[in-house]
Amino acid sequence: MWNPLNIEPQSFKRVIMPSTADRSRPEKKEVERMSDNNALLLDNQLCFALYSTSLAMTQMYKPLLEPLGLTYPQYLVLLILWEQDGIGLKDIGERLGQKSGALTPVIKRMEQEGLVNRTRQLHDERSLSVRLTPKGQQLKAEAVKINQCLIEACGIPSRELMEMKDKIMTLRKSLLKNQPE
Repeated sequence: MWNPLNIEPQSFKRVIMPSTADRSRPEKKEVERMSDNNALLLDNQLCFALYSTSLAMTQMYKPLLEPLGLTYPQYLVLLILWEQDGIGLKDIGERLGQKSGALTPVIKRMEQEGLVNRTRQLHDERSLSVRLTPKGQQLKAEAVKINQCLIEACGIPSRELMEMKDKIMTLRKSLLKNQPE
């Protein structure tokens, strides 16, 4: 398990020291400026801004999903299945950045509520495929309204929200690529 207190500096070389070929990364002066500018204040932390915004966003979803009888994790699974029905549990986990074992209780509850069916995949009996039921399909029409409510609640033009989402996804991709071994 990764212990930040015992990390060798070499393991962070590619994250902290930008190459001259990659100008999209912050210059050393920028990193130093952040250090000089109260870098350890909570409100100056990108991680806290993302974390607290994620919590606020999840809280916004709760009252919108309750009338549909959905939790936020169930809603995320439905979003994936509305995009591509009948995919494997492992594939759903990969899209959400979770292990399939963590999703199993969510999917089981959705099955009990009549939203999805789980079946063994033909090519691999150990793998499960998840497919929407008609009830799960019908929720899609209601879910469209949820997006509009959230856009309005953000108070930011939808074009700017999409640009922000694109930047956050770029950040996520970069962080996943640069994870310490």
